[in-house]
Amino acid sequence: MDRLTELEVFTRIAEEANLTRAADSLGMSVSGVSRHLTSLENRLGVRLVQRTTRQLYLTPEGESFAASARDILANLREAEASVSVVVAQPRGTLRIGASLSFSMLHLTPVIQAFKAQYPLVRIDLQVSNRYYDLVENGLDLAIRTRRSEVDSSVTIRKLAETRRLIAASPAYLDRRGTPAEPKDLAAHDLLLYSLANDPDHLNLARNGEVVRIPVTGELVCNDGQILRQAALEGLGILIQPAYILHADLKAGRLVRVLPDWELPRLVMNLVFPSRTHLPARTRLFINALVEHFAQNNFEAEWEALT
Repeated sequence: MDRLTELEVFTRIAEEANLTRAADSLGMSVSGVSRHLTSLENRLGVRLVQRTTRQLYLTPEGESFAASARDILANLREAEASVSVVVAQPRGTLRIGASLSFSMLHLTPVIQAFKAQYPLVRIDLQVSNRYYDLVENGLDLAIRTRRSEVDSSVTIRKLAETRRLIAASPAYLDRRGTPAEPKDLAAHDLLLYSLANDPDHLNLARNGEVVRIPVTGELVCNDGQILRQAALEGLGILIQPAYILHADLKAGRLVRVLPDWELPRLVMNLVFPSRTHLPARTRLFINALVEHFAQNNFEAEWEALT
């Protein structure tokens, strides 16, 4: 029989000094209470309760064991209560991995609101454009723009989808002209992201037509914000996700190039070690980030750029 149930039954017998009252308070049958008591005594090899036709009382061994059993159950209730408090009021360190661009544009406002609601949670934000192993680097959550993970044990939750766009500043296009066809990019200064899946080629599609063109960067960098700033200063044409270029395109600081052609889209995923026993702080932050995207309808905003 279950040892915890035996302890609960025995302490209730000790409190009530009556099998019938103990059974009623536990919502059990008298025979069920009696079986648990007998099982406990047999396992311990000692009589805990003396019963006569008129009364029930604890043996000296029963008195001692009842006191220990009460302490065990009290400690268990205290442990359960402490976990419940952590769930209700999460605390501890939440380690998040994300790119610089995503951190600047989307994580900062979510972290600010999250910290206001859950002040006991400390955020450790690891900014990198490379994808590091979650477990080896102690990450609770990572935001990544790739469809699959090398480690099959991690959980992937889609956050959003974004197009990759080609853009340049009006000043650059006034000076160098606007490409009319993908092949025209060869005559322009390109600002290329070195960590792209295929940094030396662009795969463009339009109305069923697909072209693959080689590209060489006048400026190659592993960070989208550096390339964005270079484009704003008129250094060349860049290729970056819509979520990075959105504000600049809306404000006219950048202008789309080859708008009829589409590049492969990027899927923005939330990646975390496991759904099982996910810490409350991780689960709540994931929910906050998903809600942030839903409320702001970012996918529709990015799609409107096209």
